Amino acid sequence: MRISGPEDFGQAFDVSAATLDRLRIYVDLLIQWQQRINLVGPSTLETVWLRHIADGAQVLALGDARGQTWIDLGTGAGIPGLVIAILLAEGGRGHVHLVESNQKKAAFLREVIRKTGARATIHAERIEAIDPRTIRPEPVIVTARALAPLAKLLDFARPWLEDGALGVFLKGQDVDDELTEAAKYWRIKVRKQPSRIDPKGCVLLVEEAHRADT
Repeated sequence: MRISGPEDFGQAFDVSAATLDRLRIYVDLLIQWQQRINLVGPSTLETVWLRHIADGAQVLALGDARGQTWIDLGTGAGIPGLVIAILLAEGGRGHVHLVESNQKKAAFLREVIRKTGARATIHAERIEAIDPRTIRPEPVIVTARALAPLAKLLDFARPWLEDGALGVFLKGQDVDDELTEAAKYWRIKVRKQPSRIDPKGCVLLVEEAHRADT
């Protein structure tokens, strides 16, 4: 996929002018805040519309639940969760819970939400500290990018996966090793979808996950 700027992105993902304007605001804020805190790899800003915006946007199509509740674990700069929340803003349906314990990153997320109208709520705490019962309606999709190896990621996502949520996890070239390791501890039903952005990466769709010792 060739995406060098917002116009390319808009055509590739068929988004409206209003949505594209919201994403431009997000990118502008990302570049501004990057000067103060480390949100993404500095070199990736040169290809931000491909490496971050498109990478996050591809998740919406793979786990499409536009009118439902999502939760994004370890959201960092907001990929994929905040990108999804901005894409959901125009339709006025669906909501994304963003979990990020770093208070400076959480402040950045709040600023983007305020200026874009993204359909998102921030939980500025550790994933383990969240009571899943407090997030209602119950998430039907749980997402993460570059958070942890799969075995640990499944531990983080366990409360929602075991209640039937679909896991949609962006993974890199070591995914097969991660799957092998995770199989020691988990019984999982998973599909591997090639990434539209990274030829070496993929998106894992975890349809079922249960601890092997239960």
